[in-house]
Parts: sequence; structure tokens; C-alpha cells
Amino acid sequence: MKEQLTVVKVGGAVVEDETQLAQLLDAFAAIQGHKVLVHGGGRSATRMAASLGIESKMVNGRRITDSEMIRVVTMVYGGLVNKNVVAQLQSRGIDALGLTGADMDVIRSHKRPVKDIDYGFVGDVDRADGDKLAALIRQDITPVMAPLTHDGEGHILNTNADTIAGETAKALARHFEVTLIYSFEQPGVMTGMDDGAEVIPVITRESFTRLVADGTISGGMIPKLENALHAVENGVRRVIITQATAIDGTKGTVIE
Repeated sequence: MKEQLTVVKVGGAVVEDETQLAQLLDAFAAIQGHKVLVHGGGRSATRMAASLGIESKMVNGRRITDSEMIRVVTMVYGGLVNKNVVAQLQSRGIDALGLTGADMDVIRSHKRPVKDIDYGFVGDVDRADGDKLAALIRQDITPVMAPLTHDGEGHILNTNADTIAGETAKALARHFEVTLIYSFEQPGVMTGMDDGAEVIPVITRESFTRLVADGTISGGMIPKLENALHAVENGVRRVIITQATAIDGTKGTVIE
């Protein structure tokens, strides 16, 4: 029987708020068994860029990462945000190790091809090395993964954190029984934006298609759910989308 492993992805809005981050890390530290944390940090990158006089350009919620911006996101994601999370976990008795995809060659990507938009140094994942990550995890080391990968030719690439979480979970599913948790500001995938909206308890590939078609699911939730469904279809035992304070797996939307 495989050992249990939990991969938690936490968004930048939580990572960048001291109170929310503390609550999230308390809950993460309490998770039993092996675990991995994947984080974002886009708002911090935007603020850092502004302080350096660098304009942040976004298209459909995606960051254009030119030669100046890749320096900023590398510094912020791989340095300031990542090492703060690592230090906070160490204070909670978790032996954490901060990683980008370039470290130990754990996540290799290619630069996104130019179609209608040139996103610059943005990476689409080719593979994640579950063997190397599993070797670390079995030494009771908790990887803390920043949203950066590399192309094997010396270039760091800005890479969507949801994708990194999904690819990491899939790569580790050969070694562990994996639960992937996407945590963000809402208690799950909601039926709407108004005060009366409720959490959708279960989403399947069939219901996802229907919910996108009728507009219930839209915007950034679409790629998040695509990542979740792809993970379930590729060996991850279950995926849960929930609030950062509820990563024990008892609440939220389950993806099947």
C-alpha cells in the first residue's frame, strides 16, 4: 500500500497576507504524512516591479514576462516569497526545502510558443521528476515549490503555479497516494458571485463541461479546474478546491 502524500497549492493573495499565511501554514503543518507546498506570489512581483520602475503587463490574467520581468519574478518567487515560507515552516517544526524547477532539474519546461501574444519567458511544463522529489520526501523533507521552471538551456521560465502543483502531483502519484488541494480565498467552486452562492460539492469532467457552457464556471477558474481534472485522470487520487483555512480535506469542492 502506498504512503499518503498531500500537495497543497496556495495562491499569492494568501501568501502575501501575514495573518492568512500564518493560518495556512498552521493547517499545513498539521497535515499528517508527507506533503509538498506550491505557492504563487504575483501581487508581490507586481509591487516589486513597480518599485523598480518596471511596468507589469497582463493579458487575460497572464503576466507578460520580458527580460526585465523574469529577473523580478525570479527574485520574488524564488527568493523573497519562497524563503519566507520556508523559514515560517521551519519555525513550525517542518524541515522545508525551497525549490524552483531548475533545482535538481525537477521541472523542465519549454518557452510558450508565440501565437496571438508573445508572453516572453513563460514556460509550459514538459515533465516533472517524481523520482527525485520522492527521494527528498522520503527523507522527511518538505519541498516548497516556487512558480519557476527552466528549459534546460540556461533560461528560467515563469510558470503557472496551478500547473506546477498539478504536474508535481501527477509525477508523485507513481510513488504515493496523492491528494492535491488547491487553496484560495473562496470555500470552493461557487455557484455564483452573489451572497447566496453555494459551494459546488463535486465536479466531474461531464459537469465541468456543462458548468462552463452555462457560465457558472468562467475566467481563471477554468484553467484551475482543467489542471485538477487532468490530475485525477492521470493517477492523483483526489483533488479538492477549498479555502486556505480548510486544507484538512473536509470541506470544499471535490474533483472526480
